[in-house]
Amino acid sequence: MTLKRSSGRSVRGEKRGVAKVFLIANLIVWGVIGGWYLFQAPERKEEVSRLVGNWVEGRKNVTAFEVAWDLWQIYGSDDFVAGGRGTVSGNRSEMQTLVYGGALPGSQRKVVRVLANEGYVVGYSEALGNPLWAAYRSFDVKSLDAPKRPENFRVDERTVARVEPGDYSRSGYDRGHLAPNYAIATRYGRVAQEETFLMSNITPQKHALNAGAWRRLEERIATSYAARFGEVWVMAGPVFGAKLERLARKVAVPEAFFMIVVDESEGRVRAQAFLFPQEAEEGDELGKYLVSIDEIEARTGLDFLSVLPDEAEAALEAKRVTRVW
Repeated sequence: MTLKRSSGRSVRGEKRGVAKVFLIANLIVWGVIGGWYLFQAPERKEEVSRLVGNWVEGRKNVTAFEVAWDLWQIYGSDDFVAGGRGTVSGNRSEMQTLVYGGALPGSQRKVVRVLANEGYVVGYSEALGNPLWAAYRSFDVKSLDAPKRPENFRVDERTVARVEPGDYSRSGYDRGHLAPNYAIATRYGRVAQEETFLMSNITPQKHALNAGAWRRLEERIATSYAARFGEVWVMAGPVFGAKLERLARKVAVPEAFFMIVVDESEGRVRAQAFLFPQEAEEGDELGKYLVSIDEIEARTGLDFLSVLPDEAEAALEAKRVTRVW
């Protein structure tokens, strides 16, 4: 009996020793970070304070690992490229131009109707009965409480196609948002939220994709990305194949969907791009669908980030990031 008690005390002592070492190591790490923080520029201090504050708050899906990873990315990542003098300086209108540059090139621009809404912009194709792209800005907010989700989709009277919600009925496809209800509602309010239910923002998506990887990425952008990066710009759209299936003889069915996320920091830009096949499984990991922007451009005919200097645009669009942010 005496030997067993001695053994128990020994194990407890070892555990306390490990805990003590872990505590000391953490104090050293955070002491180093604290010392580094004191010597940063005011803009960088604000960025770090937001990141750490949102992690401590614990309501925006920010982990301790992501805090450490994001601090490393600011200094050590080669994902960022210089935007060129005066092109990307953090000015909102310049970033808007950069992202909204994602329009069809050349003469094909004529077939795109650009529809500006309260919280997002859509490039709409009357011939396909689909948005070809949607662009919006997601930024950090104090509260992520959203108004109640609207119950009904609506015809966009600005369009000639006049796609109706009933055109999707019993088709086997969800009415998939490009500009998402949740991100727009929490940033721009009820009216903007209702505009995401215009049929000009809707495209046919299989339910497993719409409720699975696509939705998880939308939510990650609205919560974690906004909290960690301050703001990001998003472009999303469908990819069509050579043979088109149509719903109600007017709504073309895509074979895949893309989403591009652009982040700017101190005059530098980085982007991550995803390409989801229509048949993606609901539980698929997001990293499985990381691609380069060049691949999306080749599949869609769209020209993204065209405001950047040619060298910066080429470097950014050729890169396939290896890890989901």
